[in-house]
Amino acid sequence: MRVHVYIEGEVQGVCFRAYTRHEATRLGLTGWVRNLPDGRVEAVFEGDPANVEEMVKWCRHGPSYASVQGVKVHWGQGTGEFEGFEVRY
Repeated sequence: MRVHVYIEGEVQGVCFRAYTRHEATRLGLTGWVRNLPDGRVEAVFEGDPANVEEMVKWCRHGPSYASVQGVKVHWGQGTGEFEGFEVRY
């Protein structure tokens, strides 16, 4: 399973990407996360459907210093294109 998310709120400057990488790796997911110029965080997760769903739930609150206002989620089929999980810049 694959999900593409856009996370809005106070999500930059609070280690959101690092915590996202840690959580995705813990769940055995592949993909990436990055900051967007408009202040949102964008991420793609692929893996076991239950773990992808757990990751989406995590994104709705993020790390303790974040203040998530909303998460837009686009579900899809996994492509298998990723070997691990990375922070993109």
